[in-house]
Amino acid sequence: RPSVQVGDPFMEKLLVECCLELYRAGLVVGIQDLGAAGVACATTELAAGGDGGMRVTLDSLPLRDSSLGPAEILMSESQERMMAVVTPANVGPFLEICRKWDVQGTVIGEVTETGRLEMTWYGEHVVDIPPASAASGPVYDRPASRPDGQAALAAAEPAPPSRADLRADLLKLLGSADGGDKTWVTEQYDHYVRGDTVLAMPHDAGVLEVDEESGLGVALATDGNGRYCQLDPYAGTQLVLCEAYRNVAVTGARPLAVTNCLNFGSPEDPAVMWQFTEAVRGLADGCLALGTPVTGGNVSFYNQTGGTPIRPTPVVGVLGVHDDVRRRVPSGFSVDGARIVLLGETKPEFGGSLWAWLVRGHLGGRPPVVSFDAEQALADVLVASGSRGLLAAAHDLSDGGLAVALAECCLFGGRGCAVDLPGDPGTLLFSESAARAVVAVSPGAEAEFDALCADAGLASAVLGSTGGPALEVTGLFSVALDELTTVHRATLPALFGAG
Repeated sequence: RPSVQVGDPFMEKLLVECCLELYRAGLVVGIQDLGAAGVACATTELAAGGDGGMRVTLDSLPLRDSSLGPAEILMSESQERMMAVVTPANVGPFLEICRKWDVQGTVIGEVTETGRLEMTWYGEHVVDIPPASAASGPVYDRPASRPDGQAALAAAEPAPPSRADLRADLLKLLGSADGGDKTWVTEQYDHYVRGDTVLAMPHDAGVLEVDEESGLGVALATDGNGRYCQLDPYAGTQLVLCEAYRNVAVTGARPLAVTNCLNFGSPEDPAVMWQFTEAVRGLADGCLALGTPVTGGNVSFYNQTGGTPIRPTPVVGVLGVHDDVRRRVPSGFSVDGARIVLLGETKPEFGGSLWAWLVRGHLGGRPPVVSFDAEQALADVLVASGSRGLLAAAHDLSDGGLAVALAECCLFGGRGCAVDLPGDPGTLLFSESAARAVVAVSPGAEAEFDALCADAGLASAVLGSTGGPALEVTGLFSVALDELTTVHRATLPALFGAG
């Protein structure tokens, strides 16, 4: 059984602060984190990125286990490590800053003009290669074919919701493992460590303060949806990207960069390989359209039992920047009398939806249509209105649609709301059309916010206002906050024996 590396978040924090000071001091020529394949990857990529070579003495590396041999040292993925290139004159100041932050620093080799990567182990050469030969990974051309039944799956659209069941359907979604409260999981770790976290679960994105004086900060969100990707891995992956993009934007941050974790079955199965290639293609096209480069990521294959693979489940993370985290926008209704506005267009799109899966037991149809222009217009309005202090709350619409979003806004802020839904209430409540959010506009800011939406060409509909002890949908149903809370919080503790 392999040994899985154990992360140390406190050491990681020291390492980050140490690196930031090294950058400010101008002491680093090049640097690479030690992730997949550890020393082997960091050395080859650093050497291949330059125009020279590198000589490394493996027996000089500090080890946690003295019995490790050169192959194990090269491939170990121990955490909290970086590899830096430093000029000889700057080695002393570099190591002094490392000592200041209690970060171990060790000289393990030097840059050469040989154009080769050489490594020794107690005087014996164990590696001597052109760096690019290892840094440039192999290219596979595996058979990939669309799975049998994919077209039939996409054609099997679910029936729409029944008006008589809307209240019961909402409670079913809120009380499910997918739609229920996740804080029982997230509270297992102190996510406010060191006091720099200013928004965390259950809000749409985590927000961290980077600079206390200016309020500069970052927002991060990760999302995944195996149902969408089962129906259409190309469009499904783009929807996952868009959801993470929205989750960052609703806090008021500008989405800038992407990371990913791509989870699939065996790539030796042509159907799985097709899912994978379509997902990668969808992510690449989506990132180009949104202007969000992929800074890193990983792939996890062979996730299956026997011949049954998991659903294709790409997880996408998006990072955004806050100019001032003091103007962050929370997800919950925290003031009374704020106007509730639905942003974006709602269409009868139930394929792959949480409602269809949990209420109808149905997985089929087409996932919601992706519009990158609409996502960017929505994000622009959310970021601008956040920076101007126009919003009291904002929450993206994704799993469970408007119904779950409104319920979560009430739960997260401790206030109810009253809304009036025009048109077909089932579609408005449970459709998962993309590029949508629900916001609470701060009293007195309505005209300025309306002008922002109009300038961006963003559809907006006033639904009602915040306040009261219940989530009330006029003429359809009402659910007291106490009942929402009980249903939402009970599921995960009960599943894991903690309730």
